[in-house]
Amino acid sequence: MIIGVVTETFPDEKRVALIPATATALVRASLEVLLQAGAGQAAGFPDAEYQDKGARVTADRAEVLATADVLLQVRTYGANPDQGGADLESHKAGQVIIGCAEPLTAGEPITALAERGTVLFALELVPRITRAQSMDVLSSMASIAGYQAVLEAAEALPKMFPMMMTAAGTIKPARVFVIGAGVAGLQAIATARRLGAVVRAYDLRPAVKEQVESLGAKFVELELEAGDAEDKGGYAKAMGEEFYRKQREMMGRVIAESDVVITTAAIPGKKAPILVTESMVQAMPPGSVIVDLAAERGGNCELTQPGCNIDTHGVHIMGPTNLPSTTAYHASQMFAKNVSTFLLHLVKDGQLQIDMDDEITAETLVCRDGQIVHPRVREAMGLSTDEAQKTTEGSST
Repeated sequence: MIIGVVTETFPDEKRVALIPATATALVRASLEVLLQAGAGQAAGFPDAEYQDKGARVTADRAEVLATADVLLQVRTYGANPDQGGADLESHKAGQVIIGCAEPLTAGEPITALAERGTVLFALELVPRITRAQSMDVLSSMASIAGYQAVLEAAEALPKMFPMMMTAAGTIKPARVFVIGAGVAGLQAIATARRLGAVVRAYDLRPAVKEQVESLGAKFVELELEAGDAEDKGGYAKAMGEEFYRKQREMMGRVIAESDVVITTAAIPGKKAPILVTESMVQAMPPGSVIVDLAAERGGNCELTQPGCNIDTHGVHIMGPTNLPSTTAYHASQMFAKNVSTFLLHLVKDGQLQIDMDDEITAETLVCRDGQIVHPRVREAMGLSTDEAQKTTEGSST
């Protein structure tokens, strides 16, 4: 079985889906690795390192796409709608594609991949269960984003983060407010604390208070009834607009006292909730910084412009959409570990087996046999879920 890896074509995407070290694990599992020349170069992994680990390298992208039984990508067509379509005609029926796919929002690309007869696994849908932790690309990439967000904020803020006792007097530490204490938020808290900032954090799940405080931050309690804020997969659920309105009112005071605000509230498949309004931005100290990690889904700040850094009302607002790519070496290392673990989970005796009785497999399979089979994806696209049930029942090949 041939495992193919091609150069990512999404603008400024420097990550690669497989690194030399993980290629070794696949070769040992009796899988052949075929790499497009230069695929890992931008992340710091030259072709020679792959060859040393048993991979075959070709300069011909079309060869990889045409011959690979399984294609590993950071961004499949769904997560790369503008450039990814160029490869569509090269995908063959029955070819397995594993990577990020934006399955709940990328209707046309997902449909096109299904019509080509590909078997698509979307890594964003990996369930948050203990068995799947080593395959969870969202958590891996969120950890990097939280870390990098603080570094970018520290560079943009016209103040230093730590308290300093100097001959010129005492310099007060920067005040950082992190909204959302998921993986990205907790990493942002830890990084800001390591840099010496005074950190406060808020999350609508009171249960994370202990985690926040264990990192040396203060948990801001906003006495709101959040109810069940997680779905059964462990991902955040969208709350009602009335809840968000009250939440914004109560957070305004904390934001006004902060030098840096980092927002991380994203709902899979939905527009990010607005948590920081223009009036809140106006109340922040001059020179303050907002880093909106939900920018790719519209942003938690009302003024965020995805992919842009802007200055308004004396505040620098950053809307990064691909922070993991800025640390491509380690981001690729983490992604490759996740994706290779997922692949090996599907492989038995050198062959791919799709066992729909396995929760990890069933939750990530989006397309198969010319059909979109994932119930949540079909529902998001306005398709009947009954057909998906018939397609997947009793399937194990």
